[in-house]
Amino acid sequence: MRNVIIIGSGPAGYTAAIYAARANLNPLLLASSVEAGGELMNTTEVENYPGFPEGIQGPELMTKFQEQAERFGTEVILDDVTEVSLEGDVKTVKTGYSGDFEAASVIVATGSAYRKLGLADEERLSGRGISWCATCDGFFFKQKTIAVVGGGDSAMEEATFLTRFASKVYVIHRKDSLRASKIMQDRAFANDKIEFIWNSQVVGISGENAVDGVTLKSTVDGSESHLELGGLFVAIGNDPRTHLFHGQLELTADGTIAVDGRSSRTNLPGVFAAGDVIDPTYRQAVTAAASGTVAALDAEHFLASLEQEAHQNPEIAAAVAASV
Repeated sequence: MRNVIIIGSGPAGYTAAIYAARANLNPLLLASSVEAGGELMNTTEVENYPGFPEGIQGPELMTKFQEQAERFGTEVILDDVTEVSLEGDVKTVKTGYSGDFEAASVIVATGSAYRKLGLADEERLSGRGISWCATCDGFFFKQKTIAVVGGGDSAMEEATFLTRFASKVYVIHRKDSLRASKIMQDRAFANDKIEFIWNSQVVGISGENAVDGVTLKSTVDGSESHLELGGLFVAIGNDPRTHLFHGQLELTADGTIAVDGRSSRTNLPGVFAAGDVIDPTYRQAVTAAASGTVAALDAEHFLASLEQEAHQNPEIAAAVAASV
């Protein structure tokens, strides 16, 4: 039986692994077979992560995370978790191909997924003019005409932020009114760089090697038009990856895993959560990494408490005795 299993391989998961490994907990990290590294694997240049003044490619940054975690003894398996059983003293994690694993503690760092438009060229042009994060990529769109798709607070925040760089920002919304809060709407309406395109949805994206425009379809009469652009930001929400934990871990109204205050403790003893899966607001690599640190320290303290109560469960005590 393992001391700790970490589910997820983004900044939160790998940072938790680094701290857990340095505490001699010999963590097992289960990374996805197809999405290992998280959302940063789809990001070209990252310029806002501390320690890289010249910037760094997203995949390269995640490779460094993994190498650092493995250097201290983390075992990384590229496989998908298919089922978990988190109640009780012994946690069970089932994978698609590598079998079942048991642990005294589990750290959930499964992140969140940006909602996408579902268009044929969306994946092809990802990182080549299509982005889901203005604070990550806005700098690369200086003096360009760009568009934001969405009508909520996130879309208004993204559009307003992007006016710092772009010469013009269109907001494309499928209705004739916004669902964003009044204060966010007022800020966007007052910005002379922002223009709204109402009752429209993006049905096509054009560009050979980079985005050069979109096809819009009216939600009123079905007519189509072309809009020339130098970039497209999709801000229609994101979904925390919590499907594995429904019915076991408590969720917040935002759909994220609920934790106790600033800790990583969930409603189940020995189960901790970190990163975007608990964060509906910031969703940055650096905040996810900090959250992973908290989770590892919480797990370490939990395992230490098990040793003190060894007489109540000899099986778990044997698993943690050599690591704390």
